[in-house]
Amino acid sequence: MGSPLCVSIFLLLSIFIQSSAHGQSLGLEPFGRRARAARKNETLQETKTRFLLFEGKTDKGCQIQLHRPDTLQQCGFNASLPLVMIIHGWSVDGLLEDWIWQMVAALKSQLAQPLNVALADWITLAHDHYAIAVRNTRLVGQEVAALLQWLEESAPFSRSNVHLIGYSLGAHVSGFAGSYIGGKHKIGRITGLDAAGPLFEGTSANDRLSLDDANFVDAIHTFTREHMGLSVGIKEPIAHYDFYPNGGSFQPGCHFLDLYKHITKHGLNAFAQTIKCAHERSVHLFIDSLMHPDLQSMAYLCSGMDSFSQGLCLDCKKGRCNTLGYHTRQGGQSKKSKQLFLVTRAQAPFKVYHYQFKIQFLNQIEKPVEPTFTMSLLGTENEIQKIPITLGEGITSNKTYSFLITLDSDIGELLTIKFKWENSAVWANVWNTVQTIIPWGRGPLYSGLILKNIRVKAGETQKRVWGMPWDPETSPHPPMRASKSRETQTRPAPLPLECYFAQKTWKTYNFTQPRRKPL
Repeated sequence: MGSPLCVSIFLLLSIFIQSSAHGQSLGLEPFGRRARAARKNETLQETKTRFLLFEGKTDKGCQIQLHRPDTLQQCGFNASLPLVMIIHGWSVDGLLEDWIWQMVAALKSQLAQPLNVALADWITLAHDHYAIAVRNTRLVGQEVAALLQWLEESAPFSRSNVHLIGYSLGAHVSGFAGSYIGGKHKIGRITGLDAAGPLFEGTSANDRLSLDDANFVDAIHTFTREHMGLSVGIKEPIAHYDFYPNGGSFQPGCHFLDLYKHITKHGLNAFAQTIKCAHERSVHLFIDSLMHPDLQSMAYLCSGMDSFSQGLCLDCKKGRCNTLGYHTRQGGQSKKSKQLFLVTRAQAPFKVYHYQFKIQFLNQIEKPVEPTFTMSLLGTENEIQKIPITLGEGITSNKTYSFLITLDSDIGELLTIKFKWENSAVWANVWNTVQTIIPWGRGPLYSGLILKNIRVKAGETQKRVWGMPWDPETSPHPPMRASKSRETQTRPAPLPLECYFAQKTWKTYNFTQPRRKPL
């Protein structure tokens, strides 16, 4: 049994067992617009939720009490500054989790603009059987809305300056707060961090977080792998921008095989950390965006992870890409969700650099060639060696193969590409068949596999490099290609390409963008 399966089954069984023990069914009670309107009209005099305001990055918070203006002054609330409110999720042990204080510290220390940073502490309502906690999200949403309305009435403060950050069940609390608050204007922003899936997946937009609940809604999905018909995190798009790191299904570094690493970091809490690792990764991705402003993770609009893994979606035109986390671009919202994908590292900083490679071969061999090889990349800033590549099918002639490569570090401008083919007897004699190929040139054809051309696109910079092999030993000048332009062309600087065609032999080629040949 795979470790992601173990993790999700463990969590989902906990939900079923707790709900059954309390006599609850896993079904939402009817809760339509009329019921919501009735609750909105009620005036709350006190709340079961504790609202804590943090003046510094290390204090444990000062409680703001509804209809007590003196607590605003005592706690240092500044109505001229934006308000960011953190809303936690379901609690198994009745304790506030460590990530809350990490996020508070990041918000208070890593931003140029000061903020009011608050926590909606609903732990007494969250520490219950899951189905009960789900129903409590509506009550907490009403209390958050009541607080925001009271702030508008008691101080020159606008709800458009409010950013709710909700994790798991807290994401849906944020959505209910946005729908309860009423009036012509909406809350400024809601961020859903792996919004809870059980009892919310497949429900109407009125019964979960949706893009209608704020002027801007973004969501990060990190644990959507489905088992027994349920997933810990909600899979369906629920925001203006829905981010799916590593496809959103599961996260690197969260397997049970990584338990020993968690023991080193978390001690006796390692098992619990491993269980919730993928779910909580959404939180740490968001914190990472605050802690590393120069290493923002870029995500790209795509139809799914399969297409993304082929490198087919690294396009930033017309708003097709966006940064994940606190600094997400908020412009150009529409009524339709945009689903964006990216790859991340297993630990912070999570950013990787995405590259699309398109390679075309000339295969003079009758049978498809085994598609396993390694690549090494040399750039102006760094070198990455022996990147394993496995194509989905055997290599045939005159077909372009597209795939995605991600790098943990920035290599700068790409200078050199090295190929080494692995585990195939066909390469034993290929050394004698490799030659410089000029598609429009004339010459004898030899049997074997030959690199025809290669194209590379960097997702983060949107820069493209392309060209074809050129052997300076056999040709003194780079290859020419036909051009519709009659302007004089200068020979571009070659991009070296070192090709390894067998495990024990290799040959150096220069890789260049062909200069244009005047008509």
